[in-house]
Amino acid sequence: MTDHRPPEPGWDGSVQGELKPVAHLRAKAAGLLLFTLALILGSAFYLMYARGLFEPTQKLILTADDSEGVSVGMDMTFSGFAIGRVRRIELADDGNVRIHVDVARKDARWLRESSVFTLVKGLVGGTTIKAYSGMLEDAPLADGAVRPVLRGDATAELPQIMAAAKQVVENLAQITAQDSALGGSLTELRTLAERMQGAGGVLGVALGGEEQARKVLATVDNANATLVRLERMLARADRQVFDQGGLVTQVQATVIELNGLLADTRKSLTKIDAVLAEAQAVGANAREATTDLGALRAEVESNLRRMEGVLNELQGKWPFARQPELRLP
Repeated sequence: MTDHRPPEPGWDGSVQGELKPVAHLRAKAAGLLLFTLALILGSAFYLMYARGLFEPTQKLILTADDSEGVSVGMDMTFSGFAIGRVRRIELADDGNVRIHVDVARKDARWLRESSVFTLVKGLVGGTTIKAYSGMLEDAPLADGAVRPVLRGDATAELPQIMAAAKQVVENLAQITAQDSALGGSLTELRTLAERMQGAGGVLGVALGGEEQARKVLATVDNANATLVRLERMLARADRQVFDQGGLVTQVQATVIELNGLLADTRKSLTKIDAVLAEAQAVGANAREATTDLGALRAEVESNLRRMEGVLNELQGKWPFARQPELRLP
């Protein structure tokens, strides 16, 4: 059936004819498809290159008893940097898991014979494989080496932690119960505080009653009064002994007087010595010398009597331990 619709006007008002076919349309479409395919392949190649697929690697086999959380393509880190990638996971004949890891040769220098490998599954996040090298002076790890991996599962300890927490809560409930030992102790402590705030105070609580506290306070008051009286007596005795005109002053005056008497006695004795010497030298005047000697002896006896009186007076003022005795030569 022939279409008799009139042609539509163009943008400039003229009537356009029928659309013409595009030249080499199939070739252009094929070229576009080839360009798109090349772009996809190039992107894939770049991604593989960026991921280190074409980088030379070293083989490492880790053995574990469980590979839960481990997947092909996950990284193995060292000090927070990815140095290897899990290439394959297999189950060995002995029932253990063998994790094949490809380690880049430029990063394999961080792995040593004494290196330790861990497989940690945390509470938050996925499973991680980490390598630790404590002594970098050891020999490098050989290609294809087989090393055991240490597992650390934080969630495995959750039941034990929950059980311990439950036990702690139960213990707290028992401690804080109304009839618990802590409750009884708090009641006794409250009673003790009330008694301390009472009439007897802390002293009454320590001695066992208010009456005992009163006796102790009365004893303390009596002791204070006795100390006051003793201080007054000591002050009075101090004044009587050391003040002007006291016992010490009188004793000093007596001692001065006694020193004067002793000086007079010493002079008299000197005279006696002179007379005796003269008596020995002059035998003819013996009677006269004897008379003079009697007079001097009487003078000495008088001085001695005066000294004895002074000593008796001093003994009356101060209690000496011994009786002084003066003997004539």
